[in-house]
Amino acid sequence: MSPHATGRRRVHRTVTRGLPLALAAALVAAGPAMAAPSGNARVIRTATLGEIPLGPFSNALLPGSVDDDHGVKLGGIGSDIYPAGRKGEYWTVTDRGPNGQIKVDGKKRRTFPVPGFDPAIVRIRVAGDAVKVVDAIPLTTSSGQAVTGLPNQKSRDEAPYTYDASTALPYDPDGLDTEGIVRAGDGTFWLVDEYGPSLIHVSARGRVLTRYVPRGLHLTGAGYPVVEALPSVLLHRKANRGFEGLAQLPGGDLVLALQSPLSLPDAGAGDASRTTRLLRFSPKKKAVTAEYAYRFDPVDVVDPGEDDTSELKISSVVAVGGDRLLVEERTDRAARLQVVRLGRDADILGGRWDDDTTSPSLEQLDDPAAAGVPVLRKRLVVDLDRVSGVPEKIEGVARVDHDTLALIDDNDFGMTDGAGAFDAQGRLVDSGIRTTVTYVRVPEGL
Repeated sequence: MSPHATGRRRVHRTVTRGLPLALAAALVAAGPAMAAPSGNARVIRTATLGEIPLGPFSNALLPGSVDDDHGVKLGGIGSDIYPAGRKGEYWTVTDRGPNGQIKVDGKKRRTFPVPGFDPAIVRIRVAGDAVKVVDAIPLTTSSGQAVTGLPNQKSRDEAPYTYDASTALPYDPDGLDTEGIVRAGDGTFWLVDEYGPSLIHVSARGRVLTRYVPRGLHLTGAGYPVVEALPSVLLHRKANRGFEGLAQLPGGDLVLALQSPLSLPDAGAGDASRTTRLLRFSPKKKAVTAEYAYRFDPVDVVDPGEDDTSELKISSVVAVGGDRLLVEERTDRAARLQVVRLGRDADILGGRWDDDTTSPSLEQLDDPAAAGVPVLRKRLVVDLDRVSGVPEKIEGVARVDHDTLALIDDNDFGMTDGAGAFDAQGRLVDSGIRTTVTYVRVPEGL
């Protein structure tokens, strides 16, 4: 989780008591007014999610899973958004749950204030200026237990702590930090995860059918099938920067986007790099069939005023016909949407760039194209930073029609980093940031 910028638009929260969660009864709050046009693209509609206490929400899905939500409300559903088939309805997915960072003795500790939280697929409906929850599906193991959002492996993941960073929590090999979501024609879901990084096949009711991970991960003790089917080079993923974007191509193949460049050969190289990777996965073959190099724009082009290249991320990828893909590259404050074409001549799978002993690595190349790497060509569709009314930290993008997009932001469950995130009674000091669905009209179309 990254703290939201202090200059971000704040929205006043009204308190709604209780949660009569027959899951069709989600709570509603009024949204902000429509923004004026900015450039060629403009916001045409916004809607916001009302306050839903996290404990009752989670316990309605898996009774007894949360004993104390510390005052946290449902949020974090903006990890991705995917059309649900009915007008105004979408599938969304939470991430691993409320989490933050607190410094103890000069070192940051990752906190999980609601460790019993179970990631969920959430179906929403946009009605007027409100976002309603119409269904929710908990993610479970083969035996129906919560997968949780806790880190998997001591050797690879940050250590988890309680809300005040005072007590260590156990690792959980079942834990998932879910991000992208698509729904297959048979009613099952595909998700991606940042921990492994992983591709996850999930039944229509949320049971994890298979988790595909990099070769050599050696994840043991999980309560569902784990298959090492992804390139081993992905073991070099940056902490908390695994897969975040997921798209489903017309033929059924999936495209997985690595959020940030690999830490190859080391963290410094990954932080300085502008080259990340996309993978193509065939559900029929249960295998990766192609890999592509994606080159970010300079960070100060994506986000004027930002000079830290490591802030660049891919959060969403969307199929827009044929082999074309809409890619969101962003920082926490700004985002740009690019279109790329996944040509066969751009495939680098199984070549020297998947060998982690190659030097210099793909991530170290100042100009990959000049070194013979077939970097994906891209075309800018819209700079969301120039569109008035678009929230920050957009993590999900869905195509509504030829010239309309639905965007959803990640509000981090209202959390911020630091010791002041909770009051003396252990209740959340809410950031006031709301989950918002924003419709943007792009006159040039996609």
